[in-house]
Amino acid sequence: MEIVYQKLTEKELETFIDMRIRQLTEEYVSEGREVPKDVDLKSALFAFYRKHMADGTFVSWLAMDGETIVGTSGMSFVEKPPYFTCPSGKLGLLSSMFTDPGYRRMGIAKELLHRVVEEARTYGCGAVHITASNMGVKLYTAYGFVHNGNFMQYNL
Repeated sequence: MEIVYQKLTEKELETFIDMRIRQLTEEYVSEGREVPKDVDLKSALFAFYRKHMADGTFVSWLAMDGETIVGTSGMSFVEKPPYFTCPSGKLGLLSSMFTDPGYRRMGIAKELLHRVVEEARTYGCGAVHITASNMGVKLYTAYGFVHNGNFMQYNL
């Protein structure tokens, strides 16, 4: 088995979206939450990724075993008013980190994380943010991410 890394293209998009939904489902279930049945997430994800891949504000690296995607990553680029620790105002929002269970503990997620963090650096981001799943905390902490105890969310 040789893992090869490549950027996401339109060709892999449907499989990538299926894996994103699988990832989100796994996270919901592991947190004891029920997966909403009335949300057409697939259509919304197709629209999001097509738009943001085209305008350069989303990038993903994939881990491939032959023709099979075994790991995914994603980085969205957003801007907000500059502040002291991020004078560019450009932020990377990390998402879509998923490794097929049969390929975990092989360094794939670490390599994918490194590749998308470097994309954020190249884009000019001053920081990368993530809402980590319980499974991902070890990976992100080992890479150098730190908790921000003041992060809050208001659902509309």
